[in-house]
Amino acid sequence: MIAKQKILIVDDDENIAELISLYLTKEFYDTKMVYDGESALREFKSYQPNLILLDLMLPGIDGYQVCREIRQHSSVPIIMLSAKGEIFDKVLGLELGADDYIIKPFDSKELVARVKAVLRRFQPYPVKESKPAGKCVEYPELTINLTNYAVIYKGATVDMPPKELELLYFLASSPNQVFTREQLLDHIWGYEYIGDTRTVDVHIKRIREKIKDYANWSIATVWGIGYKFEVK
Repeated sequence: MIAKQKILIVDDDENIAELISLYLTKEFYDTKMVYDGESALREFKSYQPNLILLDLMLPGIDGYQVCREIRQHSSVPIIMLSAKGEIFDKVLGLELGADDYIIKPFDSKELVARVKAVLRRFQPYPVKESKPAGKCVEYPELTINLTNYAVIYKGATVDMPPKELELLYFLASSPNQVFTREQLLDHIWGYEYIGDTRTVDVHIKRIREKIKDYANWSIATVWGIGYKFEVK
């Protein structure tokens, strides 16, 4: 029997938390609800969720700080929930390591769809040995494997959330090809995410902090256009 995937719901509004739990339970997820930041950090360690739905406006430790502390130890997917729809708030959430951002009030079907999409990206279905290769790109000191969502840089595994890994893989799969921010937003986020093109800049910045340019390759900015994975 396949174990249910576990989702930690963090929202100080108990009614909203219970409603979200109802939506997800119907989709056969296991859920746990907490209502403040301290409880979220405590239950994260004991419950070990596959995904966290994290409200930003929490009593005590807010959602931004919860995300920041979790990201110091784990790359578990985090979807932020907030009534704040400003670009600044979205970008800040993504910079701290969130994988998606949903504005309240939200449609139940959209919420469930985004949860499924993030979980698919983070935990892809097992690949049979007979499946053709082609989900891995290799360069000197860098291996990006989309099959098992792993990045090896200079012999060490790099902790990288799904969106960062997918963006890096997409660029590295087409060396020296220039992509606009709009193209990258469409390819990586697609219909599931309607966002500002600065989202791409945020993720590139985070990738560069973990993957430094090498002698034979680099993540290059093409000013006024976008980015490319440059191979010399």
